[in-house]
Amino acid sequence: MKVRGNARVRALIPALICVLFCATLAGKDKPPVQYQIPIPAVPDFSALDWLQGRWTGKTIPPSPPGDLQLAVSPDLEKHFVVFRGELSLAATATVPATRESWLGIISAEGTNFILRMFSSTGFITRYRLIIEGAEIHLNPEGGEAPPPGWLFRRIWSRTGADEFNETVQVAPPGKAFFNYYTAKLSRVPPPAKPPAKTTPAP
Repeated sequence: MKVRGNARVRALIPALICVLFCATLAGKDKPPVQYQIPIPAVPDFSALDWLQGRWTGKTIPPSPPGDLQLAVSPDLEKHFVVFRGELSLAATATVPATRESWLGIISAEGTNFILRMFSSTGFITRYRLIIEGAEIHLNPEGGEAPPPGWLFRRIWSRTGADEFNETVQVAPPGKAFFNYYTAKLSRVPPPAKPPAKTTPAP
């Protein structure tokens, strides 16, 4: 019985080797599977092109005295538009002094543009952009951490090739909107290129 069992095992070993060898050859004949995630198309931000660059400005009466800085640029293979802003407002009889830095990211949501604004105050708000000719309206749509009960909306009005006005309106809890401030911003010209070095003649 043991002799027959050993004989059967010896007979099976070549058969198993043949099966494994054939399976390996079959695997080599199949091309490797490639997995690819579809990449979204780059949004058409052309209506916002005029905002790109660096801006500086001041509030205009009757707004409280203040200064603004803004930088706008496309980012991440032009799938987003990034804003970096600084705001400083003097105190008034009804509003304390304000100093705020903020980061905004505009992304496409279908055919609409959405701005998510992250503030140095810790608030995170969301705005929907409505573009009407030379004006861009930013209407509030909540956000992950908006000011409780407060609403802010903005209007960017292009007044020239290198100028625009920003108006910010605020609605306290249960109250109507009022003009918080209006500022006039001007484009900061790019730094002048240094003159080309000339090689003196021999």
